[in-house]
Amino acid sequence: MLDFLVLVFSGGLVGFAIGLTGVGGGSLMTPIVLLLGYPPPVAIGTDLLYAALTKGSGALFHHRKNNVDWRAMGLLAAGSIPVSLLISMFVLDDDFRDSAFYEEAMTTFLGIMLIVTSLVIIFQKRIQKRLSPELETRHDQHAVIPGPGLFQRQTLTITFLLGVILGICVTFTSVGAGAIGAAILFLLYPKWSAATVVGTDIAHAVPLTLVAGLGYLANGLVDLQLLASLLVGSLPGIWLGTHVGSLFPDKALRTILVIALLCLGLNFTLFY
Repeated sequence: MLDFLVLVFSGGLVGFAIGLTGVGGGSLMTPIVLLLGYPPPVAIGTDLLYAALTKGSGALFHHRKNNVDWRAMGLLAAGSIPVSLLISMFVLDDDFRDSAFYEEAMTTFLGIMLIVTSLVIIFQKRIQKRLSPELETRHDQHAVIPGPGLFQRQTLTITFLLGVILGICVTFTSVGAGAIGAAILFLLYPKWSAATVVGTDIAHAVPLTLVAGLGYLANGLVDLQLLASLLVGSLPGIWLGTHVGSLFPDKALRTILVIALLCLGLNFTLFY
């Protein structure tokens, strides 16, 4: 019973952070589950399914608000989902589950991704501020960078390659589909609105985390009891964080989140 309450509280804590800041799902949930003593593959696999279930409502909301560029989302998915499937079929086997080398590699990779995510959050506002003059002159928020030709084709190719990279990172660490994906989309599509970037990023994260999570589930690397406990706590946590978020300064909240991610990242990279 005590273990269940600890997991529910952990889910509530992460949900509260998501509601307050809009980020922190995979970045916080996997490290917390690891600190509770679960093996890295199980922590990551469970968190992937957790992300798919909790992000689904957000993707639906952005779709209804017409905040999703489905062409870019399709390009991202065309790169990420096949890579995730290949990893599930050829990497997530018995040797992977029982290998100390893979566990060490996963935790180190996770630590690096957490540090990168914290840096992305630090500089995200600067990126948006630098691109804001272009956003003010934007008339069509959902078109890919205007004008046919080589530049547009290169942008579409880079979007596909970004999907491949996110597929690898997210499948191995459960981190990257949120802050990192959104930051790169801001750079690739500077004339999109912030809502379109976030909506497209979330819409892509749902099928990617679902496919990756099901791959872990098929290989026996998901703890369904853990998943249920986290969901019990996180859903009311997200609701509470969303409603009280306006009472706290955004800068202070993001500073706390960045410090937490940096500390967790350094812990898993250097000391775990």
